[in-house]
Amino acid sequence: MKDYKVETLIFYTKITLDPDHIAKKSQEDIQNKLDEYSKNGYHLVTTNSTNFGLAIYVYLFFEKDA
Repeated sequence: MKDYKVETLIFYTKITLDPDHIAKKSQEDIQNKLDEYSKNGYHLVTTNSTNFGLAIYVYLFFEKDA
């Protein structure tokens, strides 16, 4: 049997001269979530993302043996 978790991270665009500001911020936050879940025995299965308005939604899907 598997135990599944879904984590949603939301990143908002902002007015800046740095076109990579979302990539830089999201990388740090996503790595923190990966570290957090791996400490609890989960591993990343897949990811997905979508945008709506000025936000980008990143979905991380984790699983572990129950």
